[in-house]
Amino acid sequence: MFDCHVHSSFSGDSNMSAAEACERAIELGLEGLAFTDHLDYDFPEYEEDFLIDFEKYSLFMDRLKESYSEKLKVIKGLEAGVQPHVIEKTAEVIKKYDFDFVIGSVHLIKGQDPYNKQFYTDLTRFEAYKGYLEEIELMTRNFNEFDVLAHFDYITRYNYYEDRTLRYKEHKDLIDSIFTTIIYKGKGIELNTGSFRYTRNNSTYELDLEILRRYRELGGEIICLGSDAHSLNTIGFQFDYFKNILRETGFKYFTHFENRKPVFSPID
Repeated sequence: MFDCHVHSSFSGDSNMSAAEACERAIELGLEGLAFTDHLDYDFPEYEEDFLIDFEKYSLFMDRLKESYSEKLKVIKGLEAGVQPHVIEKTAEVIKKYDFDFVIGSVHLIKGQDPYNKQFYTDLTRFEAYKGYLEEIELMTRNFNEFDVLAHFDYITRYNYYEDRTLRYKEHKDLIDSIFTTIIYKGKGIELNTGSFRYTRNNSTYELDLEILRRYRELGGEIICLGSDAHSLNTIGFQFDYFKNILRETGFKYFTHFENRKPVFSPID
């Protein structure tokens, strides 16, 4: 298995060195690791944390790939945080470098950060989740320089609703629109296991398997496992469990990317 979503110390929100992450991946028996450090223009208060020196990053990752070539496949990736007004600027960076893999993310809703508790003031769970999915729909329709949609359930992580589950039946039209666009463009989705690390009000988030089943029904085949790790102890988080979930919901292959092309590995 490949962990397709890992942040090294190049990202301002991670202190984990890339070499340490590689050693941990080897310990876990992973075949590969995709470093997807942040590009997130115009992020309120934290933009400097989510912008990196890509000349330095690209050269460093090339050397890392070479040094671990006998033990671990290192994927030079990027997590592009997208807002409508930074699409062109973001695409320019992606086209400039020879990334193996780009994940497209939405971290902000109309410029507001759902990490902050006050974001949810006066919003029902349905309203908050709908607003997030609408931002994803805009991103998938208007942004093409990505390979996989990251954490479609990101909105579930930081809120304090008693029930934090994102359910297909409550947002059918938006979820279908997002998946249809992704499949038409030849892109994929990520099952982000990091979303299941967050506890609020003594509740954990439950995955609605109907979301994965619907993606599969619509013809979706490209799906990656990503831990969204920012520390060593969360690399490959619950991958064995979610491998079985993928099998249960009709998937036959894991996907990782090399040279921006999907590579399929059978789910054993």
